[in-house]
Amino acid sequence: MVDQADALVFFGATGDLAYKKIFPSLQSMIRHGRLNMPVIGVAKQGWNLEQFKARAKASLEEHGGGADPEALKKLFSLLKYVDGDYKSPETFQELRRTLDGAKHPMHYLAIPPSMFATVGEGLAKSQCNQGARIVVEKPFGRSLASARELNATLREYFPEDAIFRIDHYLGKEPVQSLLYSRFANAVLEPLWNRNYVGSVQITMAETIGVLGRGRFYEEAGAIRDVLQNHMMQLIACLTMEPPAGEGEPLRDERAKALTLVRTLTPADVVRGQFAGYREEKGVAKDSTVETFVAARLFIDSWRWAGVPFYLRVGKCLPVSCTEIIVDFKKPPQRVFREANAGRPNHIRFRVSPEVVLAMGVRVKKIGEALEGTSVELIAQRHPHDEMEPYERLLLDAAAGKSDFFAREDQVEEAWRIVDPILGNATPVESYAPGTWGPTQGQSLLTDGSTWHDPRDEPEDPDA
Repeated sequence: MVDQADALVFFGATGDLAYKKIFPSLQSMIRHGRLNMPVIGVAKQGWNLEQFKARAKASLEEHGGGADPEALKKLFSLLKYVDGDYKSPETFQELRRTLDGAKHPMHYLAIPPSMFATVGEGLAKSQCNQGARIVVEKPFGRSLASARELNATLREYFPEDAIFRIDHYLGKEPVQSLLYSRFANAVLEPLWNRNYVGSVQITMAETIGVLGRGRFYEEAGAIRDVLQNHMMQLIACLTMEPPAGEGEPLRDERAKALTLVRTLTPADVVRGQFAGYREEKGVAKDSTVETFVAARLFIDSWRWAGVPFYLRVGKCLPVSCTEIIVDFKKPPQRVFREANAGRPNHIRFRVSPEVVLAMGVRVKKIGEALEGTSVELIAQRHPHDEMEPYERLLLDAAAGKSDFFAREDQVEEAWRIVDPILGNATPVESYAPGTWGPTQGQSLLTDGSTWHDPRDEPEDPDA
């Protein structure tokens, strides 16, 4: 039986991630009756506990939908604070005292990866790593080599089964619903292969730019920020084989799916940068960092051999939406003499902003002629009290449930796929804000299809 965490320690407690995500998640956990352990913030800010509590309250007012008086009272009773330098042994000795005998603390590193080794060593020397778990935020490195180095660093101080790598996308309700829909409905499995699927498109679009985070984006870019992690998680969920069950079998199949993805080459990729990006604060005037990337990849497996997967990620695009379109092949013979047989049958998963599962089919138009039109059969759900990804993942980590955390082998396979296209492996093409990226992206679609551009509302294929 896996031990429940009995204390939550988060490093970087005065930082941006804690302010925007962690405090609101803690309030929600309290509202749901799921948080009863001490919460210890660690940072080098020169603060005391009262200042830390004030920071928590301000976070809830700005990002938590308001500070719930009862939840805030409970949160304040759980909060503790350790102020100190991560390089100082005294900081970790104070943490040890503050843990007050906790046997299974959960250490959340909301800090840059460059500090992981320092904190890991401090936890080990103070024995705060004994019986503990460690939760780390993406990015898990900046390349395959750095990911391997980072994983080796973490493994010095914690066993793999105690390392929880958060990719918040795996904590999203719609992404987990996608996985559930695949394996809970026998109707999909006979069609889910190269015999029936012609191509797959995944678009992850945002209308926003970099929102003043130019310095961060100069270090990341669309490939590192989204393609390597969120997109690869979706690919794994879409293409994996049925797992033997939850837990490690589920992670085994996600990792195996990525081992079969062919390594990308520059010929498979188009990079773009929206006009005006170089005027953003913190961005170099001659920056070649991509704010858009389109890629074509293949999966070398019996199930998916020859099926192209087309991926798009970008900022300053026409809509904010994540959508997956699985296009099926057309019937092998045209039976009806209509001039336009329409687009192929398809299944559409919309992951955000609304949750949609739709099937595109052809139906006969009313009238004498045997002519048809394309329609969608839509099942749509608007959850009213959907659990936020960070709340879900923090609860899972506290319970030792690793199903929706990235394992070492999965992280390294994702980096292996994108490693050859990092940096300036391809030129960066300019595109106008509000468009679907550089026109060169169309050249990647070699099977005669075109990009399916998501709309603000569930689409009518004939509109």
